[in-house]
Amino acid sequence: MQSFLASIRIAAATMLICVAGYATAVWALAQAISPHTANGSLFTSEDGTVIGSRQVAQAFTRPEYFWPRPSAVDYDGAGAGGSNWSPTSTDVADRGRDMVERYGATPGNLLPADLAAASGAGLDPHISEAGALYQVVRVAEARSIDRSRIEALVRSAAFTPGGILTRDRIVNVLELNLALDRL
Repeated sequence: MQSFLASIRIAAATMLICVAGYATAVWALAQAISPHTANGSLFTSEDGTVIGSRQVAQAFTRPEYFWPRPSAVDYDGAGAGGSNWSPTSTDVADRGRDMVERYGATPGNLLPADLAAASGAGLDPHISEAGALYQVVRVAEARSIDRSRIEALVRSAAFTPGGILTRDRIVNVLELNLALDRL
């Protein structure tokens, strides 16, 4: 019985150190190094209401906004995950066709791949610069703003993740739409 009680005490101490202690240490370090990121990179309105996160995509469907990539989880941040559909799945092909139709793509005006395919987690908050530029005409017309102003906004919001490791530039959709509202 004594060894059983000793085992319980050791298990409790291990959980306290490895679970509570480790989690607290990681949380404190994150708060010290980068509190904005550690707290979800949240955007708030002037009244303090949370309107979104820089790290999680959200659905934009109105024509005056840039649209994100499709989401296999319907933009539900609580349930990130891909569709697990095979590339040969008819569901993937159907979704791709739906997206091509939604954007009005033609053989002469090809849709960038990221606008037709969901990301692995289904919550990627970024689209390619090409994907954002593809939407400029629709957004400019819906807002009655000169196309060149919207294009300049996209180019100024685009960045290269990872510095010199890639040439592809991406745009955070929520940040771009917030900047668009400030125009």
